Amino acid sequence: MFRTNYGLESKEFQNYYRDLAKRVKDKEIDLLIVVGMFLTGFDAPTLNTLFVDKNLRNHGLMQAFSRTNRIYDSTKTFGNIVTFRDLEQATVDAITLFGDKNTKNVVLEKSYKEYMEGFADVATGEARRGYADVVRELKERFPNVDEIVTEKDKKEFTKLFGEYLRIENILQNYDEYSALKALQTVDLTDSDAVEDFKSTHYVTDEDIAVMQETQVLEERAVQDYRSSYNDIRDWFRREKAGREKGNSTINWDDVVFEVDLLKSQEINLDYILELIFEHNKKVKDKASLVEEVRRIIRSSIGNRAKESLVVDFINRADLDRIQDKASIIEAFFSFAQTEQKREAEELIMSENLNEEAAKRYILTSLKREYASENGTELNAILPKMSPLNPQYLTKKQSVFQKISAFVDKFKGVGGKI
Repeated sequence: MFRTNYGLESKEFQNYYRDLAKRVKDKEIDLLIVVGMFLTGFDAPTLNTLFVDKNLRNHGLMQAFSRTNRIYDSTKTFGNIVTFRDLEQATVDAITLFGDKNTKNVVLEKSYKEYMEGFADVATGEARRGYADVVRELKERFPNVDEIVTEKDKKEFTKLFGEYLRIENILQNYDEYSALKALQTVDLTDSDAVEDFKSTHYVTDEDIAVMQETQVLEERAVQDYRSSYNDIRDWFRREKAGREKGNSTINWDDVVFEVDLLKSQEINLDYILELIFEHNKKVKDKASLVEEVRRIIRSSIGNRAKESLVVDFINRADLDRIQDKASIIEAFFSFAQTEQKREAEELIMSENLNEEAAKRYILTSLKREYASENGTELNAILPKMSPLNPQYLTKKQSVFQKISAFVDKFKGVGGKI
C-alpha cells in the first residue's frame, strides 16, 4: 500500500518503526494491531480508541491506556478504552497506585446516566448539570432564536449553547446516546422499523420507553441554535472587538466560543447539494427548499459565506432536469465558477484595481483559502495613490475586506478568473 520494504535487522526495523509511527501520527493509518509495540513511549494525540484483549496491570496498564489520552483540541478531551477482558479492578488498582483513592474519580469519565442527569465534580465540588437540564433550559428560555436580540440575551444564549455543545461532544462516545439520537428518526407506528431499531442498537421495549421520556433537541432546532451561535460569534468579533467595545456594560470575559466543537460537526458542501437534490424530488417548492438550505448553511462555519451563492443556484437552475446527485454537484460548481469569474471582474473594475496584479492576488488567496495583508501583493493591486494620501489606508482596507469576502464565498469552487 505504501510501497515500503523493511527487513528484520536492527537498523531496518528501527526505520520501519519510525515510518509506521509517522504514518499513524499523520492519520494515514486508521487501525493498528499490536502485541507490545506502541503501548509505551508513543505519542499521537489523534489516537482515539484502544481495543484491549490482554491482561494489563499497574505500570503497563497505565502506559497503554495513556496512548489514547492525549488531548486533541476541544473535539477530543479524552480517549476511549474498549476491553474484551474484565480490567475494571486492575484499572482502579493502577490508578490508585500512581495517585490516591480519589484519583479514579478524576481520571475516569462519568457514566452515561451522570452526563444525562448531572453529577458533582469530585475534584472541585461543583455541581455539573446534565444534558436533560441543559436541553430543557434551552427550550424554555430560547424557543425562538429570532428573539435573541439584546446583548444580555446573546451572552446568556452563547454560554448555554456552549454548555450543550460540550456535553453532547462527550455523549457522542456513548452507544446509549447514539441510540437516543437514532430513535428520533424512527416511525414508532411501524413495527418493522421498531424491530430493526431494537436489533441494531440492542435495546428492548422498556429501553425505548425510557428514551421516549428524554427530551432531545430536534435537528432543525439544533441547526437554528448553531446558526444563531455563529451569528453571535461573528457579531462579537466585528462589533465587540471594534468600536462598541468601550460602550458595553456586559462582561464577556467568561465566554468561550466552542469553535472546535462546531467544526467537528461541520456539514460539507457536497452534502448540502445532495440534500437540495433529494428535497427537490419530494417537494417541488423552491421557496421551502431555500428556507431549509439557508438554515443548514447558516449553522455551518465553513459554508456560511456561500449562502447567497447556493441560493442563487437554486433559484436559477432547472433542478427538475438534473438526473442524479453527481450531476447537481457538477452543475453547482459550473455555476459557481461562472459567478466567480463575473464577480471578480466586477470587483476589479469597480475598485479600479491593477487587473493583472489583482487576478494574481485573488487566485493566490483562493488557493490558500484566505486573503493576506502581509507583503506587498495587496499594495500592488491598488490604484495609483501616494501612501501619504489620507485616503490610501481607507482604500486599502476596503479593498482587502471585499476580497476577503470574495475568497470566503468562492474558495473551493475551482475554475479561473
